[in-house]
Amino acid sequence: MIAAEISRWRFLHLAAGAVALPAVSRFAWAQTYPSRPITVIVPFAPGGGTDVAARIITDHMARTLGQQFVVQNVVGAGGTVGSTRAMRADPDGYTIEMGQMGTHAAAVAFYPNLAYKPDVDFEPIGLASEYAMVIAAKKNFPPNDLNEFVAFVKTNFDKLNMSHAGVGSIFFTNCLLLNSILGVKPTLVPFNGGAPAMVALVGGQVDYMCTDVLGAAPQLQAGTIKAYAIAAAERSPALPNVPTTREAGLPEFQSSAWNALFAPKSTPKPILDKLTDALDRALDDTNVRRRLAEIANDIPDKSRRGQMALQMLVKNEIARWTPIIEAANIKAE
Repeated sequence: MIAAEISRWRFLHLAAGAVALPAVSRFAWAQTYPSRPITVIVPFAPGGGTDVAARIITDHMARTLGQQFVVQNVVGAGGTVGSTRAMRADPDGYTIEMGQMGTHAAAVAFYPNLAYKPDVDFEPIGLASEYAMVIAAKKNFPPNDLNEFVAFVKTNFDKLNMSHAGVGSIFFTNCLLLNSILGVKPTLVPFNGGAPAMVALVGGQVDYMCTDVLGAAPQLQAGTIKAYAIAAAERSPALPNVPTTREAGLPEFQSSAWNALFAPKSTPKPILDKLTDALDRALDDTNVRRRLAEIANDIPDKSRRGQMALQMLVKNEIARWTPIIEAANIKAE
């Protein structure tokens, strides 16, 4: 009997030790993190707003954490190809993603067979930046201002086409919102990112698009496109001569996009905390703030940063965009 009790005690003791070992191992592993370069998946082509913001922010994070951050552009399907790859990566902190409103909110309604659930299959690191959208058109598009644009598009939409960065991307979603307000359905032309979509606009292959300020500013300055309005409460320093939609006569179209860092589900909390802290330090850095301002990105204030705030943002954005997208009855396979 005594021997049996000792054996049972020994079994339970060894079992408890076996359970504790992975936790201890994970803790020790997190203590030494990072010990090698970190891959940052950007699910769009190089040169777009999400890509540039990711490079600015992770450059500072690399200095904080003492390891290089390597940006990997994985394009396709409105950013969902790259997001799926990030979701399936090992949850060790060495692969993270700069996702955004399209990949982590709008995509839920656009893609019935989406391989991931943005609010379930990722660990939030933190909101990185926000930016307003711009209504832009090819340089020889007939309308001269937003009122003329609205009238022209309403009359001619069946002969017009609109470029975007893939179904589910912020470019597509915001122009879908604009088109729903105007009650029009132009032909939609997808590209693998905002930069290629802008190239098509500059080349006159498409008529108009909803782009970000980063994509619009240099082309507008070069005179290669027209910009009718920015969907923000205030004018952008990068586009001082472009009125807001409220000023220009379309106050219903108010929309901004956001970028945020995510890690695969089950990434250890100590690692997430290190990444969140490094992101926070980057957003407080004067040079980072200046560089983000140059591409018209707004810095989230302290109350909107961090893991819990991003988790709530994703849930709220899914709830916001799903009915708008479902009403348009547009799905992607």
